[in-house]
Amino acid sequence: MVNFSPGPSQLYFTAEDHTRSAFKLGVPSMSHRSSAFEAIYQHTQEQLRALLSIPKTHHIFFTSSATEIWERLIQNLVIEKSAHFVNGAFSEKFYKAAKQLHKQAQEIRVPDGIGFSQPIKLDVELIGVTHNETSTGVALPKSFIYGLKEQNPEALLCVDAVSSLPYVDFDYGKVDSVYFSVQKGFGLPPGLGVWIVNEACIARAESLLAKGFSIGTHHTLPFYLKNGIKNQTPETPNSVAIYVLGKVAEDMVRRGINTIRKETEYKAVILYNELMQHGSLSPFVKEKIYQSPTVIIAESGNQTEKLSQFLLEKGIIAGEGYGVHGGTQLRFANFPAHSREQYELLVDYIKAFQ
Repeated sequence: MVNFSPGPSQLYFTAEDHTRSAFKLGVPSMSHRSSAFEAIYQHTQEQLRALLSIPKTHHIFFTSSATEIWERLIQNLVIEKSAHFVNGAFSEKFYKAAKQLHKQAQEIRVPDGIGFSQPIKLDVELIGVTHNETSTGVALPKSFIYGLKEQNPEALLCVDAVSSLPYVDFDYGKVDSVYFSVQKGFGLPPGLGVWIVNEACIARAESLLAKGFSIGTHHTLPFYLKNGIKNQTPETPNSVAIYVLGKVAEDMVRRGINTIRKETEYKAVILYNELMQHGSLSPFVKEKIYQSPTVIIAESGNQTEKLSQFLLEKGIIAGEGYGVHGGTQLRFANFPAHSREQYELLVDYIKAFQ
């Protein structure tokens, strides 16, 4: 079975072997204050920097999930006001997290399947934007995201890249924080989030703390930094996931990020082309500028269940439509774990579906 669900998704082909190696090396029972763990942390950080071109101006921390990072961002960086660009379920959840933490959160919303065109000026401390909305298959142009920072230089720009990394090549000098989890584009089992922050985020958290504001307890950015400098984590982490992430990232570096990106674009083109030509299916995202290359959504209407079952019989697991789109759409992940051959087979099967 090939899993095209956008998360948890297909495992990267080396993930299982690296997990076995982790157990042979005793990583699951390794002290997170040991030099052996510090070496694992350092290796994973180095491979992520090499793969994603993350500069030294940005720190890399490990959390339990990207969902946790929503809370940490608001707690550490916001006194009163945040703004959230909402165009699907996951960007909406970040907005709701800010509301639940009693902040004056502003929602800038467009309908599902549509992106944002013009950056706007906002009177807020933090701007949350989702580069690739997993629930709707909308990818925002990087020019829009960078434009938000240009329009709002005093606000911290925080980017959800959960289902777009490692494909997207960010200019980290134009964003303050980027975060993701590993069960999508990196092809790992769930249970690890990666939080990338710059010095401006650290300074903001330290400033809030010095002014007497509560920024959390065990998971404040200053405490993450204190431990991260030593290649450690605030608490006992998912050490196996950190180890395997480092090894998979190393494999991807060896494979070549440009190769991965070109293959991603090729796979996206052939699936979008088939959906546009198909008699009973179509892409949910109509405007090409917003069509995600990594999460492709088929508008399948009353053919949804039939198509899903047809593909299942061929050994392909399609992702269900998310939330309100559950019965009318199917989602197809396009991650490095999905080979060209698997994608070509998927397109052939969809072409044969009547």
